[in-house]
Amino acid sequence: MHSVHARTYTRTRTRTSTSASASASARTPLALGVLALLLSLPLPLLAASPALAAGYRYWSYWDGAGGQWSYATQGPSTARPADGSVQGFRFAVSKDAAAEAARPRAAADFDAVCSATPAAAGRKRVAVVVDFGVPADAPAGDAPPQDAPRTACAQLAPEATAAEALAEVAKPLRYNGAALLCAISGYPKQGCGEQIADAAPASSTPGSPAPQSGDAAATDQASAEKAEKEKEKEGPWVGPLAGLAVLTGLVAAAVWRSVQRRR
Repeated sequence: MHSVHARTYTRTRTRTSTSASASASARTPLALGVLALLLSLPLPLLAASPALAAGYRYWSYWDGAGGQWSYATQGPSTARPADGSVQGFRFAVSKDAAAEAARPRAAADFDAVCSATPAAAGRKRVAVVVDFGVPADAPAGDAPPQDAPRTACAQLAPEATAAEALAEVAKPLRYNGAALLCAISGYPKQGCGEQIADAAPASSTPGSPAPQSGDAAATDQASAEKAEKEKEKEGPWVGPLAGLAVLTGLVAAAVWRSVQRRR
């Protein structure tokens, strides 16, 4: 009786071991196949995907103080600027709104804009700077209506919003269904914050300060384009290669575990 049980146990264990070995053998070619597929991908292809960073062509909105610009924390339709404030608008292609968006190319100087507008009782004065940007950022078939930024002093009711100040000096305005500002003084004619793949902003080169001078010529478009071309030559290799290394390590570990199970 004991001999029969021993033979049955031996056969069962042998079948289990054979099944486990077969399963491990099946996993090993699969893991090796995945590894081979990863290694067969051309490196330029692996590096190209993160390079297609999305950018947006849109009107950005800025608060001005002390001659400097800071990216506004709320939209112009809800912001209520105080008397003596400066509000800026800039049309450009940007990849990151807060970090890389192009600032208006005129100084945030209230006196320079509103000194000729006398104060009035029960009214507030808001300096408005509208920068239509550079031709390289314009939509196809369109162009900025003027090269230099436009400045004007809006005199409004105390509770007026930044959008109302803008409408006072730069009509016509165009908004989309989500209340996003699409056009100022009719520019651009079409489009509204559209996404642009592999955006290379001509007006704001990453890593360099955006121009804030009152002189529109301070924007050296040729230098910006040259810097962008140099960046494209270097290419973003580090991220994709690091990802490939991690994937390769995971597959190699799976192969090693499969081989160990077969022993």
